[in-house]
Amino acid sequence: MNIQTLHNDHLTLQVLPDLGASVLNLAAVSGRPVLRHVLPETVQTSSQCASFTLLPYSNRIRHAHFTFEGREVQLRPGTDGNVQHGDVRNRPWQTERVSDAHLVGTFDSRHFSELKGEGVNWPWAFTARIEYLLHGPHLDTSVTLTNADTTPMPAGMGLHPYFSRVSGSTDPRLSFQAGGVYLTDGSFIPTREAEPVAPGLDFSAARPVGAEQYNHVYSSWDGVARLDWGARALTVTADSVWSHLVLFTAPDGSLAIEPATHATDAFNLAARGVHGTDMRVLAPGQSLGGAVRFTLEGDWS
Repeated sequence: MNIQTLHNDHLTLQVLPDLGASVLNLAAVSGRPVLRHVLPETVQTSSQCASFTLLPYSNRIRHAHFTFEGREVQLRPGTDGNVQHGDVRNRPWQTERVSDAHLVGTFDSRHFSELKGEGVNWPWAFTARIEYLLHGPHLDTSVTLTNADTTPMPAGMGLHPYFSRVSGSTDPRLSFQAGGVYLTDGSFIPTREAEPVAPGLDFSAARPVGAEQYNHVYSSWDGVARLDWGARALTVTADSVWSHLVLFTAPDGSLAIEPATHATDAFNLAARGVHGTDMRVLAPGQSLGGAVRFTLEGDWS
């Protein structure tokens, strides 16, 4: 397995170029996991990594189908009949090591053959770029998506980090501010516009996640989320393009806090006239980009 390792005085980052330039592990220099700890021999897909990138859209599209500018778009559906998480996370990326603490990855959908169903599951050509940069107690992840086609393209991005949650017997206190939350059906896909955040889903005041199970999409996120164990904390800070946040309690006990540029199934919701989904449309040659920072605070020894 090709593992690229970055490091500085505070953090160690492992990246898998051949598997979506996904993050295998992120740990403090002491060895304490920041994202969930992953053994390389257990990894077959990006879903088993510590974090992966969602392009050219985030999360799910209902029935793998949507209408855009009068065009019916049918994607290859997954086993549940929907499609999710884009189509770059399990494909090889080209990477360049800039320094011990800086890695750049690039992706071009046109490099994959349509033969035997190997073509990217998206009818528009696009390119992507990701940069991982360690500096001080920070990991900055910058993502750029570019329309490389000749017609306008609906577009979106997401990051899917799984954070290590339990330290001893202590569940971290989670806090973030959001203007609304989408109610979903059994497929975890929204059925209508975002609603005011109910008390049981509200993390504007820090509180433990506890035993509750979450798989929710929040709208109008202010770009800050924080996990606080008392002696140490971790803060997620995102550019304003990341206007939505997915909260997911994973079966392995980790906690996914996922910045996204749009609502789940934004393309279908927007086609129905639902406002606030933040669906983007990129003209030929136009790009969408933004950065997310993870910052360690306190004692990570």
